[in-house]
Amino acid sequence: MEHLYERAVFGGDAAALDEADRRLDAMEADLCVKRGRVAHARFLAGEGESPDELPLFERAVELYRRLGDMRGQGEARFWIGCFQQVVRGETGSEELTRSLELARRAGDELTASYALRHLGIAEHRAGNLPRARELLEESVRLRRSLGFLPGVAANLVGLAYITAAEGGDPAEILDEATDLASASGSGAITRQIEEARSHLRR
Repeated sequence: MEHLYERAVFGGDAAALDEADRRLDAMEADLCVKRGRVAHARFLAGEGESPDELPLFERAVELYRRLGDMRGQGEARFWIGCFQQVVRGETGSEELTRSLELARRAGDELTASYALRHLGIAEHRAGNLPRARELLEESVRLRRSLGFLPGVAANLVGLAYITAAEGGDPAEILDEATDLASASGSGAITRQIEEARSHLRR
């Protein structure tokens, strides 16, 4: 950034200021997403809703849109949808669907896997089990291809609940989830698996 400032001030290159603004916007957008994710993690840890979380993600969307960064927009929109669903108890489906569209166009399979997962959760809550399974299974496929083992394990927990609701036996699915969570050191997912085993035995 310093060289752009010097090009503008000492070299008289006004175009360097536009480039500096673009780079700063990109840095700010990335930082907004990171700070928003930390706020979301604090909510999951039981610290309550942060008043900063949603505005951070909304600011990121605005900046990424200004930059023409499709991948960034898809990620930031996912987090808005996730906030709506997880923190506010809404479906978040509109933002999640838009996130999925942008992620697919940008070739961002990780964000697509997140959007698919949470769209699946929304369908599961609505009682649409076949569609929920389809979405979660697609998310699992993407996460396996990326080697994202904790994410696969998390999705298998959801698929275990769906399998049980459909009258099937979720034991094998939960066993695989346990192996993946253990292999990746995902203690939080292991606790979710244990809760699922306990709940589904009732």
